[in-house]
Amino acid sequence: MDDDYEVRGLHEQLSEERAKSGEALDKRIALFTAVLATLAAVTSFLGGHTQNEALLHKNEAVLIKAQASDAWGYYQAEDLKRHMAQIEVDLDPAQASLHAADVARYQARGAGLKAQAEALDRRSTAADEESDDALRPHTKLALAVTALQVAIALASITALTGRRWLLWVAGAAAVTGAVFAGLAWV
Repeated sequence: MDDDYEVRGLHEQLSEERAKSGEALDKRIALFTAVLATLAAVTSFLGGHTQNEALLHKNEAVLIKAQASDAWGYYQAEDLKRHMAQIEVDLDPAQASLHAADVARYQARGAGLKAQAEALDRRSTAADEESDDALRPHTKLALAVTALQVAIALASITALTGRRWLLWVAGAAAVTGAVFAGLAWV
């Protein structure tokens, strides 16, 4: 008997056909996954950047608030000195001219310190608002990265199982991620 003849069964033939058609699917899934991974990396970077920017503004707000607190303390000290000098003027009218200059000096310095403290409070509030604005897109970017990661996982499962309908679900998750990423900047 000659061994040159190979009898192929239906199972082998179907396996080969599936391998040929699956190869194109595998390549599309690999490309799709690579694009999703790139989008997820960029979106993750943007999310981290928003966090860092928010922290920078929040730290600035805290530092300025500390400076404002110091300025308010200096203002209170000057106002206390002015008040003490005013009491001396009120209690001893004979020495009024001597202490009146102190009252005026403390009052002028106190007014400048009060204006400085108020300006620092406004700057601190503005930096706090900038922090809130910088952090606003972060949640949507985090949701976008999550949806893109789910899409990558579903695409991988599609490649392993050959179930094409999972690729559509992965595509829907990818679109959801892209929508969240877009909404982060609206």
